[in-house]
Amino acid sequence: MALKLPVPFIQLPLSFDAEALSAEIEAIGESEWRPHPEGFTGNSMLPLLATDGDPANEAFSGRMRPTPALQRCRYLRQVIASFGATAGRTRLMRLAGQAEVNRHADQGYYWVERVRVHVPIVTQPTVRFECDGQGIHMAAGDCWIFDTWRQHRVINDASRARIHLVCDTVGGSGFWDLAAQGRPHDAPASDWRPRRLPAGTDAPDVFPCESYNLPRVMTPWELNQHLAFLFGECLPHPGLPMLQQHAGRLMRHWKGLWAEYGDAPEGRSAFRSAFDAFAQAAHPIAQGVVLRNEIPWTQAMTVMLSRIVVAPADGAPPGPSGEYA
Repeated sequence: MALKLPVPFIQLPLSFDAEALSAEIEAIGESEWRPHPEGFTGNSMLPLLATDGDPANEAFSGRMRPTPALQRCRYLRQVIASFGATAGRTRLMRLAGQAEVNRHADQGYYWVERVRVHVPIVTQPTVRFECDGQGIHMAAGDCWIFDTWRQHRVINDASRARIHLVCDTVGGSGFWDLAAQGRPHDAPASDWRPRRLPAGTDAPDVFPCESYNLPRVMTPWELNQHLAFLFGECLPHPGLPMLQQHAGRLMRHWKGLWAEYGDAPEGRSAFRSAFDAFAQAAHPIAQGVVLRNEIPWTQAMTVMLSRIVVAPADGAPPGPSGEYA
C-alpha cells in the first residue's frame, strides 16, 4: 500500500554537518555526475546506492548496494546509517541555478511503496520546495521526508546549484520511531532540538540495503491493497461502482490463480492475461476518473500496477516512471 504521510513535509530529528558532506562530494569529482535519466534540463545526479553497486544501472529491482563513490565517503555512509532504515536507491540530486523540477507526483510502484529522505547539502535560502500547495526551504544539514504521492516541485532561483542527498526507503523500526518524533512543516520550531551527528566520529557507517523490491507475481493481498488505495483516492465519479465491480472480478480470478501457481514462472502468462483483461474492460469506464493528486486513475493504475503485477518473462525490469526532486 502506498506510503502516504499525514502532512506534506516532516522534519526528522537529525542534523548533519553540511560543509563536511560538501567536502566529500567535492572530492568525488565532476566525472561521477550523470545527466538526469529523463533528460530534465538543469538536473543531474550521482548514484550512491544502485543495483549491484553499479552507478550505470538505473533498475529498481535487485540488490541495492553502495557504488564506488559512496564507498569513498565515510560521513555520507554515517548519515545514511543514522536513518535507521533499510536503504533503497540513493543518490545525490543536483539542481542547477535558475532551474526547477517541474510539478509532478511520483506514481511508480517503487516510489509509492517508499518514503523519500532529503538531506540538503548545498543550498541557498531562496531554494523552495513545494508540495500540495505548501512551500518550505530545507536548510543545509537538515533532514526531511515528504509525501511524494502529492503534487510537488522544486524551484532554484539562485545562481548556485542545489545538491541534496536523496534516499528512497521502506523504512524500518528505527526509522519510523524517528518519524514519530518528527516536526510537521507547519509546527512551531522554537523548541526544536534535532540530534546532531558531527563528522569525524566513530558513528556506524554500515546499514542494511534492499535486496528484494519488485514482485515476480504480486500476491492477491498486495494487489487488493493497492486497488483499494487507488479507489480511496478517487474523486466522485459515476463510473466508480462499475470499475469496482471489475476490480472485484479480477481479485477473485487472481486468488484462484495464486492458489494454483503462486509466483511460479509457469503461471505468469495466466496472471498477465487476467490483468490485461481487467485493464481493457476498465479503460472506457475509467475515462474522467481522477485521483486527489490530479493523476488520471487509468494512468496511475498502469504505472503503479500494470507494469509490475507480473514480472516480464525475460526478467527485464520496468523502465523509469517519473520522479526526481
